[in-house]
Amino acid sequence: MKSDFIKELSKLIHKNNFISDELYDELDVKRGLRNKNGTGVLVGLTKIGAVLGYTVEDGKKIPSEGRLYYRDILLGDLLSHYYSEDKSFSFEKTIFLLLFGKVPSTFELKMFLSTLKEYQKLPDEFTENFILRQPSLDIMNQLQRNVLCLYTLDDNPDDTSLENLINQTLNLIAKFPSLLVYSYQAVKHKHFNESLIIHNPIEEFSIAQNILHMLRSDSKFTDSEREILDLILVIHAEHGGGNNSTFTSHVVSSSGTDTYSSISASIGSLKGPLHGGANSMVTKMVEDIKKNVNYLNREKLKEYIRKIFRKEVFDRSGKIYGMGHAVYTLSDPRAVLLKEKAYELAKEKDALEEFNLYCDIEELTKEVGKELKGENFVICANVDLFSGFVYKLLDIPQNIFTPLFALSRVAGWSAHRIEQLESGKRIIRPAFKAIDSDGNLLT
Repeated sequence: MKSDFIKELSKLIHKNNFISDELYDELDVKRGLRNKNGTGVLVGLTKIGAVLGYTVEDGKKIPSEGRLYYRDILLGDLLSHYYSEDKSFSFEKTIFLLLFGKVPSTFELKMFLSTLKEYQKLPDEFTENFILRQPSLDIMNQLQRNVLCLYTLDDNPDDTSLENLINQTLNLIAKFPSLLVYSYQAVKHKHFNESLIIHNPIEEFSIAQNILHMLRSDSKFTDSEREILDLILVIHAEHGGGNNSTFTSHVVSSSGTDTYSSISASIGSLKGPLHGGANSMVTKMVEDIKKNVNYLNREKLKEYIRKIFRKEVFDRSGKIYGMGHAVYTLSDPRAVLLKEKAYELAKEKDALEEFNLYCDIEELTKEVGKELKGENFVICANVDLFSGFVYKLLDIPQNIFTPLFALSRVAGWSAHRIEQLESGKRIIRPAFKAIDSDGNLLT
């Protein structure tokens, strides 16, 4: 009886919420805040990051090689600068850069790391009451709850003065690795009856080192494992103001709400399979390929990719996960950097056969795309194609792929939140036109 009633309610919703595509076109509605040529609608300005993947000439998108800037510095140049000095603490240096607009000096980095260390340990009662007692099976959901619960520990949670924002931001960034790993350990213990392993963070460790230390039962990891995880955190830290979760940070922060509500909302956005959840979908797609086709035979692999395009197999969405991007056309600079490091780690861990599978997916998707959609079809590998593979080589469980993305992106979200409050000055409120029950515009 209940299920029948729900079905009837569903029909009512469908009937009373339908708006024709023709009306969207007639009123020139920017669906998804996209222009007709696929470019994003300009809604703000930012100094924090820039994502460039095409030019526009006479209203037409012209594909170009992808470029990603962090505070005016190309991502590749930034990493070269880091690695010319010391490969340690690259992510922490990036956090400082995004928040404060410059690469830290040796003294500034020392003071910054010292400040983060003061904040990093979670109170035992917080861990017990908010993380261990009722853990969510979905770690992203748990992280949202954890962040909101940090509000209760803050003596001045709603103060949006700049000094307080800095304190809240550094406190949240410092505690986030523990929030994430403890949530994962709690799920293993509560829902899968595994031993509860809680390692406290080590003060002298970087964020990347502490993640591996707290995640693994023996706390052991190699220098190359630490280095590539640090790289992943750096390349996920920022991606301009227009991506969905960062725009969420701008929108929610523009209302004047507290830091914890803003970051929690951005986590909710990132959770979606069309955004940060795509890395898990890549892994699922690759497992499906392994199960259903001899992927060592390129022709058979190509045919299966063709079937995915045609919505005949896998999740029947027609998407090749890990391929394509809203901005990047010819290349995603994050994927280029990560692919190089993934090859090195694959060699170390005797996983070159699987690495080659990812490379074949990248190459064959481009070929099949042109066959099915025309010679002008352009698509490139995005960062998700290789990030899931690297996580797997690091023995990182699939259910924390996207949470690790969130851990990294807190830096960018926080920088954009502060920028919004410092420079935005107005609540973000786009317009919607009202339609009556007959589908006509209300005037």
